[in-house]
Amino acid sequence: MATSTSIETVADLLEQLGPISLSRIRPIPAPGVATEQDVVDLDTHEDRLYELIDGVLVEKVMGFYESYLAVLIGRFLGNFASDNDLGIVAGSDGMLKLFPGQVRIPDVCFVSWDRLPNREVPRDPVPDLVPDLAVEVISKGNTQQEMNRKLHEYFEAGVQLVWYVYPKTETVHIYASVDNVLELSIGQSLDGGEVLPGFELQLDKIFSKPRTETEEASS
Repeated sequence: MATSTSIETVADLLEQLGPISLSRIRPIPAPGVATEQDVVDLDTHEDRLYELIDGVLVEKVMGFYESYLAVLIGRFLGNFASDNDLGIVAGSDGMLKLFPGQVRIPDVCFVSWDRLPNREVPRDPVPDLVPDLAVEVISKGNTQQEMNRKLHEYFEAGVQLVWYVYPKTETVHIYASVDNVLELSIGQSLDGGEVLPGFELQLDKIFSKPRTETEEASS
């Protein structure tokens, strides 16, 4: 979904990417000319993750709590996928090339065996791979416009299911398509639909305070 819009001013850049903080945009290489190799080099030499959007390196923002939620959700998904021999789950530094020159990083993603020839896990640092499920934990620095664009890219690339997790409101938006969304809140459960048949996860298990093994056993 890379666009051919020319970037001549900062206003052009923000209109293209969404009104994100300029501190997230890496000025070198110059916006508009960055490549997939630049993403790989930065991942190797810097303690930051960047997505590649229309030739622009945009830092992926994530707070500690958001990272905790992503790992928690990934653990539930990974256990289910493994127990049922469905595929693999990757975390928040798993870079994916959705389109030529367009690199995105879901916070969590599930890839079915059907999308992995011979069940081989890609060794390329930025594989040309589209997940079945993409999960995004919305951080403070994310804007609605940038996440709307990312949602469109996911479905255009062939993602079947997208979850947007909102820590502040303790809700999850489930997208079966760009225009088909279901909002869930505490007391309700996520399900995997046709992507992960049989998977169910109560939102209380995501947002509630972690409990000890003793508390779990007595409940």
